[in-house]
Amino acid sequence: MRNRILALAALAAWIGSPLAAQAQSSVTVGRAPVVVESGPTIAVEQRPAFRDYVVEQRVPAFRIPDRVVVGATLPESGVTYYDVPQRFGATTYRYTVVNGETVLVEPRSRRIVEVMD
Repeated sequence: MRNRILALAALAAWIGSPLAAQAQSSVTVGRAPVVVESGPTIAVEQRPAFRDYVVEQRVPAFRIPDRVVVGATLPESGVTYYDVPQRFGATTYRYTVVNGETVLVEPRSRRIVEVMD
């Protein structure tokens, strides 16, 4: 009986682990892990064109005293978020420029989900 229960528990853990891994990705910043929802971002081959687009738009840069890292939350006021044009891929994220770096931001939480290099 005990062997059956252990076998069922192992099977349930094995089946559930891939689903949990697909649901979210974990990014470590400093010492604390930051969970960022996976979502469509700008494809690697589109990034140079996107950086050129941001420069052409002359988006005003916003300054914060902290480092610009994935998982950081931007202030409630003073930051303007811009839609990513459809030609760079469908995404629910917005972009802005912080401390001279272009970042993708989840608009509801104001969390940085990607720093474009």
